[in-house]
Amino acid sequence: MNKPHTPSPSRVDHDPLRPRLARVAAARRDSRRLAWQGAVLLAGAATCWWADQAHAGDRLPATWGVTQVEGAAGGGLTPWAVISGTGASDQAGGSVAVTEVKTKDHRLRVASAAVGIRDRVELSMARWSFKVSEDVIPGGKSLEMSVLGAKVKVAGNAVYDQDTWLPQISVGAQYKRADDVDFLKVVGLPIRADEDVELYIAATKLWLGALAGYNVLGNVTVRWTRANQFGLLGFGSETEPDHHLKVEGSLGVMLRDDLVLGGEFRSKPDNFGSVPGLSTFKEDDAYDVFLAWFPQRNVSLTAAWVDLGNIATKKNQRGWYLSGQLTF
Repeated sequence: MNKPHTPSPSRVDHDPLRPRLARVAAARRDSRRLAWQGAVLLAGAATCWWADQAHAGDRLPATWGVTQVEGAAGGGLTPWAVISGTGASDQAGGSVAVTEVKTKDHRLRVASAAVGIRDRVELSMARWSFKVSEDVIPGGKSLEMSVLGAKVKVAGNAVYDQDTWLPQISVGAQYKRADDVDFLKVVGLPIRADEDVELYIAATKLWLGALAGYNVLGNVTVRWTRANQFGLLGFGSETEPDHHLKVEGSLGVMLRDDLVLGGEFRSKPDNFGSVPGLSTFKEDDAYDVFLAWFPQRNVSLTAAWVDLGNIATKKNQRGWYLSGQLTF
């Protein structure tokens, strides 16, 4: 009796092209990472030069906010309607920032830059590197993401329109690309896309002397999104492919002209929680309590306690947030 044919183990278990393809893919990721890091540095240098040429600096201190994690001017978690930089309506300005978030199991590092044009238009960019816990991915792999943003002020002035209820209103878009979706699909995540565009509208208002003589700042942002963990785990899923409207908010009190105490909230879609077998990837909303200090007009330092909920099978991801910003 003839024995059934058994494929050669070398042909089944060893693909001579696989290591080469892996090296090519890694080289491409490294090239993209270096390109984005270089672009952020160039954008920062261009921002400094442009702001200097335009003699930016006529806006009231701290009214441009800090740098949001995706590169836009705002709070830490959510973009505001304000425009980056110190430039007034006839000037240009901008900012560069570095941010680090460390939770119980994960770590995020962000480099970003933004340019503000005539206190009307903002262009921004950011590069994310998220170090995943070694309990989730042996070796502690870093997930990378790039963000390009644009924002336009369409109505109002957050500071000077004190005789009307109308806030400053801006509309924005953020293009995001996650570098590691192919890898995440291999480990079992049914991700719909590795890139996407999010749209948002933000309304920001500063009430002078509204709380026992202290200035109060409020912001509400509505975002059209399907991002998984801000986009690091791609966008959408096979069971939840659509975008959803999500609300974000910030509230702060200016304890002094150079010191702001506040908190933020950001709701997020949960595209994996309903997928059979992926309940451990359920996504929670994010919160923070922050203290932003402006020791000089062009410098700000932000410290925060942040709660990001469940991230990549790890629950209760709480920790600290630190960010430094140079503004021009």
